[in-house]
Amino acid sequence: MITELEQAATERDDALEGTTRTVGAMIEARDPYTAGHQQRVGDLAARIGGALGCDDERVQGLRIGGYLHDVGKVAVPPEVLTRPGPLTADEYLLVQQHSHRGYEILGPVPFLWPVAEIARQHHERMDGSGYPDGRHGDEILFEARIVAVADTFDAITSARPYRPARTAGEAFAEIDRGVATLFDPAVVDALRDLLVADGLM
Repeated sequence: MITELEQAATERDDALEGTTRTVGAMIEARDPYTAGHQQRVGDLAARIGGALGCDDERVQGLRIGGYLHDVGKVAVPPEVLTRPGPLTADEYLLVQQHSHRGYEILGPVPFLWPVAEIARQHHERMDGSGYPDGRHGDEILFEARIVAVADTFDAITSARPYRPARTAGEAFAEIDRGVATLFDPAVVDALRDLLVADGLM
């Protein structure tokens, strides 16, 4: 009986992860320049969480939260998402709304983890300069602080219409400049350790 319950739980988890990846892929289909971004962010967030000592359940929540962190971009017009040049002030405000929209979309779903809050808070910054709520330090959900670093790292190391991809070392250097002001120092330290272990720094 225990084996059957464990197998059922595994199948449930696999189905949830597969569904979540599919939703992420559907969102990215509207913006070909970010193909694979959500999955990479989820996988990196899970690795960072593991390096920080999160248990398996919390790590899974980080992975799912990372896969869905940008779900609110379904509310942003594709022509804004794929704009090769600088955005206007109004367009930038429209893009910023994706975090709140993601919270609204995911909020009714009975996840075991704070997935909706991860979507809402992943652009908050330690000094309060982020959005949508201008949260400071520990006011920001720990999982969202992890996803923020994973999201930024992947964005910098991925090519965009307006700039080429940068190396892992260059991306880390940029994140490191924002330690304590923008990003949680413990999360940045964990990212450094992973990059060193992977031979990327």
